[in-house]
Order: sequence, then C-alpha cells, then structure tokens
Amino acid sequence: MNGIADLRATLPPAPAHIVGADGRPALGRFAGALQGCDWERLARPHGRNALWRRLHNKRWHYVALATERIFCAVAIVDLGWMSTCFGYAFDRGDGDMMANFSEDGLPGRLSVDVATSAGGTSRFERRATRIEIGPDTLTVRCPWLEIDASFGTAPAPLLLATGLVQGGSVHATQKSGGLPLSGEVRTWRDEYPLDGGVASFDLSNGLLARETAWRWASAHALDVGFNLQAGYFGASENAVWLDGALYPLGPARFIVDRKDVLAPWHIFTEDDCLDVVFTPDGARREARDLKIAASRYVQPLGTFSGWVRGSPEQPKRPVERLAGVTEDHFARW
Repeated sequence: MNGIADLRATLPPAPAHIVGADGRPALGRFAGALQGCDWERLARPHGRNALWRRLHNKRWHYVALATERIFCAVAIVDLGWMSTCFGYAFDRGDGDMMANFSEDGLPGRLSVDVATSAGGTSRFERRATRIEIGPDTLTVRCPWLEIDASFGTAPAPLLLATGLVQGGSVHATQKSGGLPLSGEVRTWRDEYPLDGGVASFDLSNGLLARETAWRWASAHALDVGFNLQAGYFGASENAVWLDGALYPLGPARFIVDRKDVLAPWHIFTEDDCLDVVFTPDGARREARDLKIAASRYVQPLGTFSGWVRGSPEQPKRPVERLAGVTEDHFARW
C-alpha cells in the first residue's frame, strides 16, 4: 500500500472551513491545509464577543531550519494586545549560539501580520528588525542575523489539528513535516549554506485561556519526523510523518528534570508508537513578568534518538540523532 492510500485510511482531509455554516467547529486531526479560522462565526457555547476574542486570540508562525552545521528558529507572535518576535542561530559544530534576539511590537498590523492560512504570509517589522514568512520562503533582516531561505514541496501531507481548550474556546494548528531547504544564514562570524537541510513550520491560531502551559517536541528529516504536545491541547496535535504518510499519535509523556533542562529528556507516547531520548546541545530561554502578563519559556535544541512507528502493528523505525527542539512554556496572556 502506498503512502497516499495509508494516509486516506488514517486521517480525513482537512475541511474547507473550520467553523461550519451552523457555527460549530470541525474538531479533530486532518490531512491538508488550513484555510482560515473565522472565529467570529462561532456559535454558542464556543462563540464569544469581539472584545473577548481580541484579548484571547493568540496566533503565531514558527519556522525551524536544520543542517549538519546550524540550527535556526524564527517566530512571529500576535497576542492581540501586543506582538513580538524572536530568532536564533546555533552552530551545531562548536555549540555556539551565534545569534539570539527578540523584539516587541505594537498590536495589530502596526507591527505584525500573522497568516490565517497555510498559503498566507506573516510579517513583523519594527525598528531594524524585519521578518517575513511566506508559504515557501523565510527572510530575516536584523542587526544580529540575516536569513534567506526557500522551502521545497512537502514530501508528506500537512497536519491540521483543531480542538477545544479549557478556559478558552477553540484552537487550530497547522504543522508541516520536513521540507527540502535551500538558502543561506549569515551571522557576525560566518555564512552557513542551507542547501540540503530540512525546514518545518508551525502556524497556530486559537482562542486560548488566560493561563496556558505546554511541553512540546518537534524534529524532522524528509522521510521521518514527529510533533508532540502535552498540556493545554492534550494529544490533539500529536503525529508522526513516515515515508510520505501521516499518522496520529496518542498522548505524549515528557520526563524531564526542570532544574536541569539540558539533561536528557525521555519522551514516549501511550500508544506504544514513539519512544525517544532527547539530548540537548543548547537552549533559548526567556522569563518575563509584565504584571498583567508573564511568560516562562525554555526551548532546548539538540537531537533525538530512539524509535517511531505509525501504529503498534508496524515495525519500529530507528531514529538516530534527528535534529529538533523541545519546549517547556507557561504563559499568562
């Protein structure tokens, strides 16, 4: 059976609209592209007034780039009442964080525009920082880092996951598997070609609770990759990509020493389809307390080793030093 046939038997196609004509959200895991969220069309009990939606609608667009020499991550975030971005570039050869920056912006389109569909473009621009994430490109210009990256056609389907959020309303997230990568990263010390590397992205849009916490793991090659989350979204977005097919995974367990997040993490799923050890090489950290809002965030980057499979009946697929990230995040927003 080929990958397409496997996929059709595993995940239904993405709906044309997350919110139907009757105001009810389409909930579940799907294969295909996000076409927009239209939260204003939600009916009770999920619908809320415009002010509530403005304060609770959180959107972000995140891209990771990995080669043998370098790992980069860039994100644009719209919190409704403010915006922010961050980016970093880590030299995997000598363990040096070559660039690590963040920039706050103004609310709405004054600084930021986060795409509402997989084919859209996200932008952040303030002072000397400009970031643009398109469907198949990433451009970064700031005093610390420059990136010109292009993404090829995805060898595996996109994951669209939608679900209810306790204390909020509805959340939707679009995740890619590994994407062929080309281009260049430029830092103060060196230039890093991206040709032959792998990119992946996360485009999320949800009406979230005032306090939201999660742990996350993501790692991708072109033939194998996974996305895992434990926290506010449960197992809704857990999935593995294998040889062009996409499979849902069960709840994920993260065993980590919070006093030493650079120690190895043990991560597994309850359906016996993934068991990996994550070995961090470095981390991006940020702790902010704005009184009305706060964020405690650490994103270690490193490699995963272990095994994955699409179902308990399939043979275990070895994973050896697959580049990716984990994350431990609490937000009051």
